Parts: sequence; C-alpha cells; structure tokens
Amino acid sequence: MLVESNTTGTGRLFAERACDLGLVPHLLSVDATRYGYPAELGLPSHGCDTGSPAAVLEACRRLVGAQRVVGVTTSSEYFVDVAARVARSLGLPGEDPDVLTAARSKSVQRERFAAHGVDSPVHRTVMSAADAVAAALAIGLPVVVKPISGSGSLGVRRCDTREEVAGQARLLLGATADERARPAPTGVLVESYLAGPEYSVEVLAGKVRAVVAKHLDESLGFLEVGHDVPAPVDTETDAALRRSARFALAALGLTRGAAHVELRVMHGRAYVIEVNPRLAGGMIPVAVQAATGQDLIAELVAWTAGRQRPSVPDTNRCASIRFLVPDRDGTVRAVPDPTAVRALDGVIDAAVTARPGQQVVRQGAYLDRLGYVIAAGDDREQAAARADRAVAALEVDIVPVAEAVWGL
Repeated sequence: MLVESNTTGTGRLFAERACDLGLVPHLLSVDATRYGYPAELGLPSHGCDTGSPAAVLEACRRLVGAQRVVGVTTSSEYFVDVAARVARSLGLPGEDPDVLTAARSKSVQRERFAAHGVDSPVHRTVMSAADAVAAALAIGLPVVVKPISGSGSLGVRRCDTREEVAGQARLLLGATADERARPAPTGVLVESYLAGPEYSVEVLAGKVRAVVAKHLDESLGFLEVGHDVPAPVDTETDAALRRSARFALAALGLTRGAAHVELRVMHGRAYVIEVNPRLAGGMIPVAVQAATGQDLIAELVAWTAGRQRPSVPDTNRCASIRFLVPDRDGTVRAVPDPTAVRALDGVIDAAVTARPGQQVVRQGAYLDRLGYVIAAGDDREQAAARADRAVAALEVDIVPVAEAVWGL
C-alpha cells in the first residue's frame, strides 16, 4: 500500500520497484489524479482520507481477503508517520511511528539536537511576528525563518532585516494548512544562518549510503538546482558529515528506515540543518544508484514488504543532477522534447515536467523546477559537465507576466 506520493521525483519508482518484486502496489490518495503515473502503470487506486491513520487502516483491511497486504509505505514526508502507524497496527515492518511524528517537527529536532550535543544552528521557536524579530535580534542577523514542518524548502527564507523577519513570520503564521491541505502546526522556527556549503547524507537501514553535494540558488529561498554524488570533499570533511548525520539520527531515535540529513560545513564542523525521515527527493536516489549501484528505493520497498533486500552491485562512478529552473515568472508557452537529450553521452534520464499553459510563480522551493537531467561519468568533472550540457539543451518558453497581461 502506497499512502499518497511525492508529486515530483521518485513516487513512480516506488510503484515500479514494488512491481519488480512481484507485488501489486495499491495507491491510497485523497485525489489520485494529482499523480500521473498510477494511470500510466495501471495501478489500483483507492480514495481515502490519508491524513487519518484510522481511515488508512480501514482501507487496508478492506483488501484483506481479496489480497494480502504485505507492506505500507510512502515516498512523501507528509505521510511517513501515518504509513508507519498503519504498518505497526498490521504487524508489518516499519519505523517507530512516534519517532517519525516527532522527527517531522523541526522544532522537536532542534530540542533533541541541543539535548544530545549535536551541532546545529542556534534557534528559537516563536508564536508571533514580534517574538520572531526578538529572536532574530538575539541570535544575530541574518537568520533563517521557516515552518516547523514541511518539505522541499517551502516557506524557508533567509531574512537580513527585522522587517523581513516580521513579514516572513506573519506569512507563515497566517498559513493554516500545508501544501497537502493538512492542518499546519502553530509556530515558526527562527534559526541562525550558516554561510557554508551544503550537503546531504543519505542513510538507509542505519548505514550511510552516500554523501551528496548541493547546488543552491538562494536568490529567493533555498532552491536546490543540482546535486553531485559523491560530494567533492576531503576525507576529514566526509567523515565529519557522516559523523554528524549519525549523531542526529541517534538523537531522534531513527534507526531502521530511511533518512535524508541536510548539513552545512563551517570552520571544519558539520552542522545539521534538518533531518527528513524519508528517502531523499529530487531524484537523488537515482543519482546514488548511478554512482554506487545501490538502489535505495528497491531496498526500502523490499524491507517494507518483509522481503530480502536486493543485492548491491559494485559500482564506483560519479553522478550529477541538474534541474531546469525558470528565470522569470509567467506562463509556459512551449516545452522541449527531452528525447534527444536522453541520447547524449552519459545521460541516465531527462524529463520536462512543465506543461503548456502552466503558471510559473517562483517561490525559491522545489515547486519552481520545470524538469531535470541526471548524468553519470568516470569522475566528478565528467558527470557534472555532462549534466550541465544536457540541461542547457532544454529550454522552456515562458511568456513573462507583463507580456501575458498585455498580450504583447
């Protein structure tokens, strides 16, 4: 049972890996039409209040008799605790649901990190714009203002002035629901801004599988525009990133499932920005597989279903992801065909997710992305060059806002 899905990236791959294991993936969703792949793959789908563990459990039990439910999982951070709670009720494998619920709160994460001595930004959890300003001044500008829970950098902003802090805090405090229309927790997190380079550490079954370098566009928010696997860091930095990630997971009690740990390095120390208790989004698992041979999605699906984890081939290459991002707001007039790009040397995959007529309003978060390319190479430079060349060959035609309004 797949409880919802992420709307971009690896959601389809969860279903495909289940099929590879001889399983029949069923999608539970409030609205299955928001995902394109179930219809394309001919997957059974069921309407369900996926925010309710009781409703998901009842949907699973309705299938018992017709088919045996062997696993419950999701590729969306918003539903990891629901899926784990239902899996536990059915006696199926999964992470501790209470641990996942706590880990989804960035405020709880900060408290646990402080209690366990995990290097992370100085922070305050506040309930008003005035308190956010006071916290920012106490911490020292610039600061990062973000929601207590969420994904994909939505609502996360660097604020350089007290006016920016107050404005972003008011915006977040005024939101009563997240992007999935689920109730948003009250409060805002204000934390110190760390200026160092950003990385992620990908963990599954208690083992670090890859250290990934991020390319960020901070002009509007914290938009990830690319990734390199493995990260081009020295041995000491690699060890520091792995060590901090392990300490953070121990502090949260995450021991069995997947985790995507985001960190920044300053003065030789790796600071944990946040832990996402799930596999990475943004097609990172595909790049990890291209570089290391480890299919993290297949492993997670197999574990969830109580199956033997697939064997891991011995691969030692490099991979890069580059995202197609807009340089303006407006309306998509035309999109390129990625077929020719997929045929370029070293390109693993290329896709354009934008559609004609789509409205583009940049937010500095993952929703800005209009497509991606993944390329592999024998070294980091070759993989990165292939990805850069491939994404440059994709161009989405966007009519700027002024032209769309005036018909120019």
